[in-house]
Amino acid sequence: MAVQFAVAHSSIVKGVGVIAGGPYFCSQGTILGATTRCSCTLDPAHLACSVSATSADVPALERATQRFAADRLIDNPSHLAGQRVFIFAGGKDPIVPAPVAAQTADYYTRFTVPAQNISTKLLDNAGHTMPTVNYGRGCSVTESPYIGKCGFDGAKAILTWVYGPLKPKRHGALTGRFIEFDQSRYVGSSSFLWLTGMDTTGWLYVPSACAHGTRCRLHVALHGCEQGQNYPPLKTPPGGGLYYGTTFVRHAGYAAWADTNRIVVLFPQAVSIPGLNPNGCWDWWGYTDENYANRTGVQISALRAMVDRIASGRH
Repeated sequence: MAVQFAVAHSSIVKGVGVIAGGPYFCSQGTILGATTRCSCTLDPAHLACSVSATSADVPALERATQRFAADRLIDNPSHLAGQRVFIFAGGKDPIVPAPVAAQTADYYTRFTVPAQNISTKLLDNAGHTMPTVNYGRGCSVTESPYIGKCGFDGAKAILTWVYGPLKPKRHGALTGRFIEFDQSRYVGSSSFLWLTGMDTTGWLYVPSACAHGTRCRLHVALHGCEQGQNYPPLKTPPGGGLYYGTTFVRHAGYAAWADTNRIVVLFPQAVSIPGLNPNGCWDWWGYTDENYANRTGVQISALRAMVDRIASGRH
C-alpha cells in the first residue's frame, strides 16, 4: 500500500519504505495474482505459489502505470525519479519471498529512479516481519503481528533513507502524544465504511515540538496484514487483550525516532472484511473496487485527505 500511495501521489511524496512488499499494481487487479505471483498466500502449504524472479511481470506494470498516468488517474510518474526508496526483504520470508522485493527495485529503476536513491536490505535470517532491534517475536518467525527482534532497526533505516541523518532516538518516556482520531470523516459520504476496509479510527503521533508550532515533516506508516488495531489474533497478543490494539503503532519503532526529529507519524488503520479481506490488509488487489490503485480509490483518497488535513495545520 505504501508503494501504491507513493506512485498515485508521487508529486507530494519524498520517499517510501517498503517492508516485504511488491511493485505498484503487482496483483493487476486479481486475487489470484496477489496470492500466487506477488506473494505465497493462496493456501497454507503454498503449493500454488508461482513467485519467481519475473512473476510480477514488471514490464506489464510499467505499461499499466503509464496508462493510468495518461488517463490522469495517478500523478505523472516522472515524479518518481525524485523519490528515495528503501526496500526490505527477509531471506526466510515464505509469504513475500525476496524475489518479489527485487522486482520492486526493478519497477522503480524503469521510472529513472537513480540507483543511488534505492537502498535494498536483505536480512538472511528474517521471516515475514517488521524488523526491530529487540521487540517482538524471533526474527526468523513468520507469525502475526509480524514484528520481529532482528537486531536491525527498520524504522530508523526507512526514516534515515528518506529524510537524511537523524538525531538519536528518544530513550525512555516520549515527549509527544499518541492521538486517536476519527477516520470515517475522511471516507466519502456515499461509502459504507465497513466495505471500504477502513477502520473507524486511526492514530497520529505528534512530537511535543510539533504540537507547539515547530515546522515538522509528516510520515505515513501503513501497517501490514494482520497488524491493525482491531485484528483478532489466534494467540493472545503482547500485552494481552482480544485485539492487537496499538501494538504496531507503539512498537514498530517509528515514534522514538520521530520524537527527536520533528516528524509527525500518521498510522492509518485498515480492518478485516469477512470473505473479502479477512486478514485486515490494505487493498492492493481490488477488494474495494477497480480503482483501488489510483487516486480515486476509496482508501488512497482517504489517506490523501488525512495527509492534506495534517499538512494544513488545522486541528
